[in-house]
Amino acid sequence: MPSRHKSRQRALQILFLWEARGQTVDEAIDSYYDAIFPEAPAERDPFADELVRGAVAHLPDLDALIKKRAEHWRLERMPAVDRNIIRLAIFEMTHVGTPAAVAIDEALELARKFSGDDSVQFVNGVLDAIHRETSPPPEAPAPEAPAPEPPATE
Repeated sequence: MPSRHKSRQRALQILFLWEARGQTVDEAIDSYYDAIFPEAPAERDPFADELVRGAVAHLPDLDALIKKRAEHWRLERMPAVDRNIIRLAIFEMTHVGTPAAVAIDEALELARKFSGDDSVQFVNGVLDAIHRETSPPPEAPAPEAPAPEPPATE
């Protein structure tokens, strides 16, 4: 089984294929594996598949969050790589249970590898704003209990 980091890279590539070619999710996943492993059927990556299928299934909700927080950017004008990195990270934070810090850090690594320096800042800003919006407010610490009374001495 590949590392989760590698799975996220695969998921991004599959999601990009899905969007660029207008294929079904199954066709995009098959196209990806056929291109990478043309000689023999490859073992599928379950985590990558989960991320892709989940992001596509929740696309309207994910895109609504992006539109709300990507200031001065229309979704369709955003670079496709950045848009899909953000979609995957939001899905992972909100549906997979990955801690936000991990999902955001992984998204920034994907942006560094597959996009540019400006994209890293953009992805970080959008994801941070979405994280703040979707996270429950931190609970106030419980008030400290008074120190116990020392035992009475006779």
